[in-house]
Amino acid sequence: MVNSNQIVAIVDDDESVCRAIKRLLRASGIEAETFSSGDEFLNTLSAIPSYRPACVILDIQMPGTGGLEVQRQIAPMGLPVIMITAYDEFSVRQTALASGAAAYLRKPFNAAILIKAVEMAVNRP
Repeated sequence: MVNSNQIVAIVDDDESVCRAIKRLLRASGIEAETFSSGDEFLNTLSAIPSYRPACVILDIQMPGTGGLEVQRQIAPMGLPVIMITAYDEFSVRQTALASGAAAYLRKPFNAAILIKAVEMAVNRP
């Protein structure tokens, strides 16, 4: 279960993906905010030091700072990350999981699997 005061950050350059995931999370009682790029998300973390989402759903391939680089930069913060991608490459999957990703999902993914991944990421010790 995700607490009502916790927010999940969705970082994807595809606005329709952001909207769909946000709707799905809200339907499950999970609040979410969307970011259209890795750079926008990193800038928000830098500009608002108190901003710490409960979990980050992060697209791998985006213009500018890609998902793996965002994951690397936020790793010291200990934020749980769920990587999503339309292009599943074994080496990228291995890198993401070895770098601490809580889950790695290929688009299009099953809604129940995403919700379960978010709940597990937020509640992991």
